[in-house]
Amino acid sequence: MPRLVKPKIDPFETLVVTIISQNTADANTERAFEDLSKEFEITPQAMADAEIGEIEACLHIAGLYRAKAKAIHAASKLIIERFGGSLASVLSLPLNEARKTLMEFPGVGPKTADVVLLFSASQPTIPVDTHVNRVSKRLGLAPTNGDYEIVRRSLQTAFEPKDYLAVHLLLIAHGRKYCKAQHPRCDECPICDYCPSNDLGDGE
Repeated sequence: MPRLVKPKIDPFETLVVTIISQNTADANTERAFEDLSKEFEITPQAMADAEIGEIEACLHIAGLYRAKAKAIHAASKLIIERFGGSLASVLSLPLNEARKTLMEFPGVGPKTADVVLLFSASQPTIPVDTHVNRVSKRLGLAPTNGDYEIVRRSLQTAFEPKDYLAVHLLLIAHGRKYCKAQHPRCDECPICDYCPSNDLGDGE
């Protein structure tokens, strides 16, 4: 989850940042969004009016910049044409309907939809990024062979909706600091004694 995404941030900005962050390191996501913000106001109208090549130039450092620029441009046009230039009507829908609608947008899969819903609309869902997926499986909170939806539902069953945002952020923080993909720091982990995978040692 990119550090630029924070609770109650503008939903369109959250959408744009999350699209940029797909398969991209946080530092490159932040740089690309900064470059985009210097050139354009981050609104559906500004992004829809921009030339795709201009958006691409801003996103170059993020990788997959052509696909991401195309997705942002097309999603912006869709928001203007179908939703009056605002995501408010989508985010006010019941969770499953809002999720389904967002996933009809270009470049928006379940994780991106869940990020927008959780952070910008306080909807009860838990986005599953690489850290959440890895840590929840190592801790036994989700099946090791579970796909995105199975992991999400497992976590949402294990915790109360009021805690979903905290759970999401804590799993990410734990994955970044201790439960790394390679060379997990099990010997320093504060919850090592409760972890069924605490013998990972120097790698997987």
